[in-house]
Amino acid sequence: MIAQLTIAAAEEQPPLIPHLDELIVGLIAFAIVFFFLAKKLLPNINKVLEERREAIEGGMEKAEEAKTEAESVLEQYKAQLAEARHEAARLRQEATEQGTAIIAEMKAEGQRQREEIIAAGHAQIEADRKAASAALRQDVGKLATDLAGKLVGESLEDHARQSRTIDRFLDELEQKAVSNGAAR
Repeated sequence: MIAQLTIAAAEEQPPLIPHLDELIVGLIAFAIVFFFLAKKLLPNINKVLEERREAIEGGMEKAEEAKTEAESVLEQYKAQLAEARHEAARLRQEATEQGTAIIAEMKAEGQRQREEIIAAGHAQIEADRKAASAALRQDVGKLATDLAGKLVGESLEDHARQSRTIDRFLDELEQKAVSNGAAR
């Protein structure tokens, strides 16, 4: 009979509305799950989300710092590069000036050596001319004396007189040659 009443009671209540016992057990189970989620799981989820947010923000800050540092390093690099270019230009200028100075020095040294060589050549030519003139005077004097001796038929052995005569004759020839050279 109880079974029949239970079946009859079950038939009287609409199927979408739960029984009071089931509703109370369901609310208690929901409260336990909600309490467990609110006390245990939700703080862990919030903690992980907060850590993730901090990591993202920290990463963005680090990226910004890295960008700032990279820009600073780039500016330093550009400054060093400009300084290196300036130094290279200065070194090129110094090398050009030194090269010009060395070339001028070498030209002056070459000119000086050329002048020395020319002076030495002139001195040598003058010495050779004097030696040739002296040898020629001697030879001409001897030949003239020999020739005069053959013409006169006597030997002209007086060397002092012979030298004076020859020197006077040759000096007269030189003066005539100089006056003829100046007249031309």
